[in-house]
Formats: sequence, structure tokens, C-alpha cells
Amino acid sequence: MTSSHAKRTHHHHLPHFEIIPFIKKNAVVLIALCAAVITSIIVPPDAEYAGYLDYKTLTCLFCVLAVVCALKNINFFYMLARKIVQCFKTAKISILALVYITFIGSMLIANDMALLTFLPLGYFVLSSTGKEKYMAFTFIMQNIAANLGGMLTPFGNPQNLYLYSFFNIPTGEFVSIMALPFALAVSLITLCCLVFVKNEPMEIADERIELNPKKTVLYLVLFALSIAIVFRGIPYFIGLIVIPPVLIFADRKALKDVDYGLLFTFVFFFIFAGNMARIEIVRNFLSWLLDKNTLLVSTLSCQFISNVPSAILLSQFTENYADLLVGVNIGGTGTLIASLASLITFKEYTRHNPGKTLKYIITFSAFNFGFLAILTVVMMIVK
Repeated sequence: MTSSHAKRTHHHHLPHFEIIPFIKKNAVVLIALCAAVITSIIVPPDAEYAGYLDYKTLTCLFCVLAVVCALKNINFFYMLARKIVQCFKTAKISILALVYITFIGSMLIANDMALLTFLPLGYFVLSSTGKEKYMAFTFIMQNIAANLGGMLTPFGNPQNLYLYSFFNIPTGEFVSIMALPFALAVSLITLCCLVFVKNEPMEIADERIELNPKKTVLYLVLFALSIAIVFRGIPYFIGLIVIPPVLIFADRKALKDVDYGLLFTFVFFFIFAGNMARIEIVRNFLSWLLDKNTLLVSTLSCQFISNVPSAILLSQFTENYADLLVGVNIGGTGTLIASLASLITFKEYTRHNPGKTLKYIITFSAFNFGFLAILTVVMMIVK
């Protein structure tokens, strides 16, 4: 009682708004905003700005994020994943299961959400069974799985959702473009888990969590609706008519928990990309570069400006969506900033292991650049 009281009084004295933590927490949005503002000085706002925004992508993203937050709030994914990991009795297979869950999760609930849901599970499984030595490896594999797992489906990664909508790619063609890099990624991730984790016994304690059956059914129906919208089965505005009102009654917190930072990042990058496309020297240079090798240029671009901005920017300068799609997906591996999801993993790991940041970055870079090199070389050969 006293400690919680002490905590409360301690919080009371904290300033309401601290600028440095705010900048750190919202760095990507703020960079996107600066990019939008700077290019708006070069290309002053006019009627064409309205055409910059891809309203369908923004609506789909919002609907999927909101429903996933609702499912997360009733512990749906956590429960499911725990049940699966409990079936396995060795470290090798349990870690492989954790990585596969993250992989499949990113296909269904997008990579950022998959990590926010399954990294804590990974931490719980390893810390409660005394297998902390595998923590960095497991987190890095879950991270790579989240970045590469989402590439098979249009709603698995934010950049996929955007390109699928922007180029109006037929669903069958989308899956066939991504099938080979996806299969290669699955094989590499499986191989790493089998090679780097020993076959030690490992038991996970049982934990009683009850799911609310009515809410579970309701949210799964809403999830099916948002997926139908992504796949163009239902007009996207229906998502806005149905999902927010239902969640206002069923789970208001889910609407609060939506990653609005990601939505605003999209809005600002749409403005930035739209303006860049109207600056002739930039347009000519990027079109020339992408004509040379779309796959390589898009993969490299991700290393410096991350995969979502790369997809939005480069889509303005090329019609070769197949190579662009592959590039911005495999380009999510590599540097820590190649995918926003990697920063989530980095934060989660350093929160639990404050003294091991450098070791983590070295291990992270070794695995990520290894994956990036193999995937890029193979895809360049088969192209």
C-alpha cells in the first residue's frame, strides 16, 4: 500500500510534458513531419495535395490496427501462443515455435503488432525457464520473422498494404511475387533456430487466463471484416462506419491504443513523396536510378530511410512494382532503422537487459546483414 502511495506521490511531482522523451518516442513521426514541411516550402500547398493521400491505405491500416488492439486487450494472441509453446518440451523447438508464431502473427496482425504481442511472451518463456542465454538470439529471430513473415500478405506489413493499394496489384499476383523470398526466409529462419539453439529440456509453467467468449467472437468477426476490406471484397468506407462505433461500445481502450503515430507517419510521408515527385531534378534522378535496378535501389533505400518511407517515395518513380515490393520487404532486414519493427525489438530487449546493448547490436547486425545479403543475391539471380 505504502509503495503504491509513494509511487503516486512521486508521479505527482513529475512535469506533465518532457520534451526529450517525447522526441525519442515520436522520432519517426517528427522526421516525417519535417520532411513534409521542408518539401512544402519547395512545392507550396495547392489543390494537388489532396491527391497525395492514399485514403484506402489509411482506412485499412486504421481498421486492422483497431481490431488487433481489441484482440490484444482480451489476451487473445497471448493465450493462443502460450498454448502452442506449452506443447513443446525442448528449448530448440520452443524457441522455433516462438519464432514461427511471430512469423505467422505478422502475416495476420502486421509486424509491429506481432512483436508487441509476442516479444513479451518470448521474454516470459525464457526467463521463467532459466534460458536467458537465448534471449538476444530469440528476440533477433522474432524480429527477422516479423519483418519477413508479413511479406506474403498484403496486410502483413504497412508497406505491402500501401503498394497493394497504390498499384492495384491482383491478390494472386501479389502472393506469387512474394512466394519465393517468403519461402527462402522461412528456410533461413528455421535453419538458424536449429543450428544455434541446443536441444535442452524446457518446461513452461501453466497459467490460468480465461477468454471472454462474446468479445472474442465479436472481435474475430470485426477482424474478418477488416481483412475483407483489405482484399477489396468490401468498400473501405464500410470499415469506418462499422468498426469505430462497435469498439466505442465494446472496447474504447482499443481505439485509444491504435498506433496513431504510424498513421500520421504515413500522412506526412505521402505529402513528402508527393512533393518529391513534383521536383523535376529529383524525379529524373530517382527514375533513372530505379530504371537501372529497382530491386537493389529499394533494398538499399530501406537501410537509410526505413521500408515504409522507401515504398511510398519510390512508388512515385517506377512502374516495376514486383521488384519494388520484393526490395522494400527484404530491405526490412539490415540496419536497426531498416524497419520500424526492429526499433520495437531493440527497445524491448534493452529494457530487460540494460547492460548488453552493444553485444545485442553486434549480434543483430550479423544476423540481419547475413539475411539481407542472401535474400538480395538470390532474388537478383532469379530475377
